[in-house]
Amino acid sequence: MLKRLLLASALCAVACGQALAQTPVKIGVLNDRSGVYADISGEGSVAAARMAVEDFKAAEKGLKVEIVAADHQNKPDVGASIARAWYDRDGVDAIFDVPTSSVALAINQVTREKNKAFINSGAGTADLTGPQCSPNTVHWTYDTVALANGTGGAMVKRGGTTWFFLTADYAFGQALQRDTTEVVNKNGGKVIGAVKTPFPTADFSSFLLQAQGSGAKVIGLANAGGDTINAIKQAAEFGITEGGQAIAGLLIFSSDIHALTPKVAQGLVLTEPFYWDLNDGTRAFSDRFAKQAGGKKPTAVQAGVYASVLHYLKAVEALKSASDGSKVVAKMKEIPTDDPLFGKGNIRPDGRTIHDMYLFEVKKPAESKGPWDLYKTLATIPGNEAFRPLNQGNCPLVNKS
Repeated sequence: MLKRLLLASALCAVACGQALAQTPVKIGVLNDRSGVYADISGEGSVAAARMAVEDFKAAEKGLKVEIVAADHQNKPDVGASIARAWYDRDGVDAIFDVPTSSVALAINQVTREKNKAFINSGAGTADLTGPQCSPNTVHWTYDTVALANGTGGAMVKRGGTTWFFLTADYAFGQALQRDTTEVVNKNGGKVIGAVKTPFPTADFSSFLLQAQGSGAKVIGLANAGGDTINAIKQAAEFGITEGGQAIAGLLIFSSDIHALTPKVAQGLVLTEPFYWDLNDGTRAFSDRFAKQAGGKKPTAVQAGVYASVLHYLKAVEALKSASDGSKVVAKMKEIPTDDPLFGKGNIRPDGRTIHDMYLFEVKKPAESKGPWDLYKTLATIPGNEAFRPLNQGNCPLVNKS
């Protein structure tokens, strides 16, 4: 009896010691859960974060991970307020996702002030790893430079030498127009006009008529999500592509094409960092994700949340602490990235994650074998060609010597 009690006490001591030794990690997924970007991020990003924690086997590795979520409503002041409350009151260690560049830039600043970690998947502005770079921020999935290099460069090479932009009137749209204009000019093309559109907006008719009247060979859509879907639908109603002008969706996600259907979007050329049907790894993850998401395949943003949470947890495990955000981000940069969705890569000193991008074309209805069979691959763009060179971003963290 005494032996049993001693054995039980010893086992309890080990188990209790392990429980006490667990490192608490609180992750906040902050995104659009009700507006134009809800389909590309929303609850799907929360599901992706949970899948990452499960696949990492966090509890077995001494991490006690909690995930919370909130809706920033695409408003910088709302996002910043949530971030401050999370950091100051609720013990959140890191914020993930954050589509809408104006909100992401606000979270970037708050996170640096509070010395936490910000791992962005949803926002596009390349300024996050440029003038606004931070030792507390990683930009994981895509950015405006990579989109411009992919779609912008491809369209000019296909003969789209004159451009007119429809640009969402906030930080993301402005950055995407700026970076695409640079690529168009570099490849011998010319921008002949642009119009700023309210964000968000449902009616693009007057803006499309201006673009149509310009005679530009390419109408560049510097917007995303619901705005892109509405613009492409209305362009089809106006017969713009039938009239000989091409539509360049500069930020398109598979969920947008699924909503539009290949019948409306066929032939559209676009750049993405992820597609569910790329390889065995992406297919296996996407099948699991779909079971939690009502049959929907993951977007690149949701895939980015999964991969970035995995990598973040590797850094926290190595440090055995999530409390110092700058130290965690430094460790993330030190460890090479490697996951089944984006493959092998690295995080540069400016916080930019480097991985391949892909140039896709939307299939014709006759080529599509199902509702999510949307793309054919035109080209793989190596990460070091897709993203801006390290010494050209004006990031204060980068030694220019």
